[in-house]
Amino acid sequence: MHRCPWPCAYLFDHAGRRLFQRPERILAPYLDEGMTALDVGAGMGFFSLAMARLVGKGGHVIAVDVQQPILDVLMRRARRRRLADRIRTSRCEAGALSLDEPVDFALAMWAVHEVVDYPGLFRGVAACLKSGGRFLLAEPKLHVSRRRFGAFVESVEEAGLRLVDRPRVGLSLAALFSK
Repeated sequence: MHRCPWPCAYLFDHAGRRLFQRPERILAPYLDEGMTALDVGAGMGFFSLAMARLVGKGGHVIAVDVQQPILDVLMRRARRRRLADRIRTSRCEAGALSLDEPVDFALAMWAVHEVVDYPGLFRGVAACLKSGGRFLLAEPKLHVSRRRFGAFVESVEEAGLRLVDRPRVGLSLAALFSK
């Protein structure tokens, strides 16, 4: 997995990003109170924090990233927003989620293009999704070509998930899958 130096994460996690991506609006159709959600490539929590609000006190979020300093920032932000009790971080190795907990929903937002073994990552996502669970994949369309995104979609389908929608996500190519 390509690792941007972790301080660069501030380029992707700032208030200005809300002008074209509002996490709550993007995620609300897929998350309900009490659910367990997975944020793959969580970074500093731009989507993880919104997930934690949407799943409520009875739910929780597993925020996965390859860089511990980024996860530490995420948890500091979660504590400030009184959401830390709903979020568990997990530092993973490139392409391997290593999760033993089933999830209702998984998100990979602008992360997969950095993964060398993306088929392995998608097999891991499929393995942890509950029956009927959904997976939202989105990649930056200014960085990832339609052809490459198509390869990602095919790989998710080969992992056993079914393409069910192509939702609109600001500045992104996106696909929604179901197990």
